[in-house]
Amino acid sequence: MFRRFRLAFWMLLAVPALYAQVIKDTPKSYQCFRTEKPLVVDGKLDEKAWKKAEWTTDFVDIEGSAKPLPKFKTRAKMLWDDQYLYIAAELEEPEVKATLTEHDSVIFHDNDFEVFLKPLATEKGYFEFEINALNTGWDLFLNKPYLEQGKADNSWEMPGLKTAVVVHGTLNHPGDRDKGWTVEIAMPWSAFASRLPVTPPVAGTEWRVNFSRVEWTAGKPHEDNWVWSPQGVINMHVPTEWGYLKFLDKR
Repeated sequence: MFRRFRLAFWMLLAVPALYAQVIKDTPKSYQCFRTEKPLVVDGKLDEKAWKKAEWTTDFVDIEGSAKPLPKFKTRAKMLWDDQYLYIAAELEEPEVKATLTEHDSVIFHDNDFEVFLKPLATEKGYFEFEINALNTGWDLFLNKPYLEQGKADNSWEMPGLKTAVVVHGTLNHPGDRDKGWTVEIAMPWSAFASRLPVTPPVAGTEWRVNFSRVEWTAGKPHEDNWVWSPQGVINMHVPTEWGYLKFLDKR
């Protein structure tokens, strides 16, 4: 699971000044509004609350604006209530495919959608969740970033987690052209407290957040990384470059 971070690790050790110069894109911000009613997590995103929620800007290359735009569109949106953080994503994909079916598999070996959450500015720890088009998930906690010798805790689970995927086309059928897939996730606030002293947010609370999409080029061992808030380097585990998640009351 370190293959995406190894190169960045040695580059940062060798030329720390270069790292400071590379990151130029300002972290993005998202206003997350409270929903009055709990959402039905079915992957369809057709409820009134979702239709009112704003999409993020389209994802860009992980290294930022200096790189070409992704070939497929990706965007996300969020809502919250007393029990859950709700996350939805829309991924354009002409050939939707996935192979991994076991929970806590290394999901980015498939094309996937990933969520990174850092609830507490005073703590180094943060949470990661990955999901593929088969609705297979991987949840893990990191006590600090890998570049600070952080370790992944795969034993962390999210009791009460709800996820759903809808494929707009045919899964694992290369003979036709698909539109893409949508993801819907409900993360219970109670799940985070087993690793950090996280309490449910109130209006005005601010977390750090980022989203990533891994896309493998067919027939080639090449991995694209498309993100909401660019990292500046090929490494999602730099929380200081994540976007800001601002919790607000209902509109």
